[in-house]
Amino acid sequence: MFIFESVKNTIFGKKMLIVAVAWLYVTVLMAFTEPTVVAGIMTFLFYGVLPLGILFYLTGGKRRKRKRAAEAARRDEPPTV
Repeated sequence: MFIFESVKNTIFGKKMLIVAVAWLYVTVLMAFTEPTVVAGIMTFLFYGVLPLGILFYLTGGKRRKRKRAAEAARRDEPPTV
């Protein structure tokens, strides 16, 4: 799952992954209680997937910067900011 790649190798990666899976479980249960299928899908997307995607994007910033610096060092180029 690409959404969990940003937290996989962090110190709190496993703990954060458990919390994320638990939150997705809660949002799936919330989606099942909606009266229509469309409302269930929207609930799952807006309460589950979207917030977790934003959270993982924000917490993966340092990792992405280190990855860019390592690739630039491998190519002997100055890193971009």
